[in-house]
Amino acid sequence: MTKGLIFDIKKYAIHDGPGIRTTVFLKGCPLRCWWCHNPEGQLLQKELFYNAEKCLAGCTDCIAACPNQAITRDSTGVSIDKSKCRMKEDCAEACPSGALKVIGQEISADELMKEIEKDRVFYQNSNGGVTFSGGEPLMQIKFLEEVLEKCKNQHLHTAVDTCGYAPFKDFERIMDKVDLFLYDLKTMDEEEHVKSTGVGNQLILENLKKLGKLAREIHIRIPLIPGVNDSRESAQKTARFIRTIPGINRINLLPFHRAGTQKYTNLKRTLKNMDPVSDDKIKRLRKIYETFDFSVKIGG
Repeated sequence: MTKGLIFDIKKYAIHDGPGIRTTVFLKGCPLRCWWCHNPEGQLLQKELFYNAEKCLAGCTDCIAACPNQAITRDSTGVSIDKSKCRMKEDCAEACPSGALKVIGQEISADELMKEIEKDRVFYQNSNGGVTFSGGEPLMQIKFLEEVLEKCKNQHLHTAVDTCGYAPFKDFERIMDKVDLFLYDLKTMDEEEHVKSTGVGNQLILENLKKLGKLAREIHIRIPLIPGVNDSRESAQKTARFIRTIPGINRINLLPFHRAGTQKYTNLKRTLKNMDPVSDDKIKRLRKIYETFDFSVKIGG
């Protein structure tokens, strides 16, 4: 039986598709967007998450528990040598305060369905369902396909939130099991896309064209990132491209925020220091997309 690697299950989600939903976050993503608000979902492997604020002064339980001597402590707190760490998870289990935790849980499709089924009453009363997000859920295509199949057998509405960077054959594998695709677009500029995400955008754009001919419903999600896609020219170019794809009428504009800063700190990574797009600019960008006859919503 295939097992997936997830890093969160969000209950009562209201920004990941219609109605009240359960959103399942799968680990692994081919992009490295510098603004990513789920950096713990980027690597397709388990990770240690260290919260210095929870760490008890003088405690060495994690050091004693680590079988590979990968953990040391100095005046600034705990340090983890990733070259020695083998993710045995002993340190997190020994940590009395929860300062160390493992990000990434292996789970079978049947185990996940038990969690999903707990919220069925909310789906039924709100026309909601299940959303698979990440990370990039198509990076675990075999597991995703298996869970989607089980969801459809239970007559649950399904949505997949994707960056679009995957072989189109993977989309074809799940096409008849997905009611709604939440499709992310960053920028039409190839050079800027490489600079900001680490990959080009041609595969993403081509996949969207193909998906538009086959999918049941697609909502476009555009993160508004300062200096990347918050100009009038960028918005117009993006709107023109989307308008060439039949059946797409809904756009969600997702303003960049710094709410995930602590995650980067806990993962020993750095989030670029930049202010969010102003409210006035968001309103102007919204109007641009609306002039192309899109229904535009600010937020998820």
